[in-house]
Amino acid sequence: MTEPAAPGVGAAATAAPVRPVRLDALTGLRWWAAFAVFVHHLGNLVVYPAPLAAFTVLGVHGVTFFFVLSGFVLTWSSGRALPGATVPDARTFWWRRFARIYPAHLVALLLAIPVFTTFVVGPDTGNWWVRGTSLGVLALSFVLLQGWSRDPSVLFSGNPAAWTLTCEAFFYAFHPFVDRGLARCGRRATLVAAGGIVVLLVGLRAVVLLGGPIGAAVGGLPWPVLRSTEFLLGMACARALALGWRPRLRVGAVVAVLAVVGGWLALTPWWLTSGPGASGAAWARLAAPGWLASSVQEVMTVGTALLVVAVACRALEGRPTALERRRFVMLGEWSYAFYLVHATVIYVVLDLVGRQRGLLGVACGLLVLAGSLAAAWALHAWVERPAERRMRGAWDARLAR
Repeated sequence: MTEPAAPGVGAAATAAPVRPVRLDALTGLRWWAAFAVFVHHLGNLVVYPAPLAAFTVLGVHGVTFFFVLSGFVLTWSSGRALPGATVPDARTFWWRRFARIYPAHLVALLLAIPVFTTFVVGPDTGNWWVRGTSLGVLALSFVLLQGWSRDPSVLFSGNPAAWTLTCEAFFYAFHPFVDRGLARCGRRATLVAAGGIVVLLVGLRAVVLLGGPIGAAVGGLPWPVLRSTEFLLGMACARALALGWRPRLRVGAVVAVLAVVGGWLALTPWWLTSGPGASGAAWARLAAPGWLASSVQEVMTVGTALLVVAVACRALEGRPTALERRRFVMLGEWSYAFYLVHATVIYVVLDLVGRQRGLLGVACGLLVLAGSLAAAWALHAWVERPAERRMRGAWDARLAR
């Protein structure tokens, strides 16, 4: 992405409150977050070189991006803080979110169950990714409750990618109420709230790092509770932008800092155990401090929030990016379906050919990418989009009567 000359990071500019407009650049950016998750999970099929394998661990933070973006987009599109805005009531909001995520989830879950699940009792379930389960545990996946458990056999039951939907369902539950509260805040109060969320993020990590019973209790909280800070940060950023906040952030600079700092933190374990840092103290000093390497989640949360804000500001200023090209917007529209099916495709191929490396690994990776995109297109075009349209239409017709 080529950046024209622009101010660097500095004091925030201000603008008048704006009515929500569609931000296609964020849709395009969503594809790259889904692709990062895919590349990370592809490492179970394709043997990456050691440094690359360590770096691709950053792909897990594609989920962080989804949570931040979800809070941002839902709050941005509500327009609650603007005069004369028509805001749907909570029940309508919840039904629309259900219509958006559940039909595709249900179909993807049914496709994933034969790949990841067995009802055989005992430790040997065949392939390591196949989990023995019960109908009761599997039922949790159908009602999006599996993500409340920290037990991997429950958390990853059914479709292992779908635990994040438990988090999203929790976020949707409280969004209308938090959104109403944010609507009463001015720009400064909203930015203070965003800063408070960042402080909370850092504080929770500090408590976990200090250890002890309290640290263990905080670290063991259900994921929907722990990850809600990411969604809330996205909400606060969206409200601040709607009220005219315009920080001077360059998209290219934010991406570069995220890549460098995130890579430094992600590569630290490899650097100290297998890389140059393992051979001498001088090299080891280049590694990130342990407490900072353990805080990569918080660093990436703040970084992805800044990236979302930078991309949104640029779009609002009328400066297009490559993210707004039709192919990236289209891939962004498929990204939810892609996220739901990619692991299923990866493990089907893994079962057929085993782990691969070298040129054969590259070929397998491209094959899996193509298969995942084809499955995502089908799920989006045949299930996600038509089901949402019909379910929302039925609800609107009911309200009109």
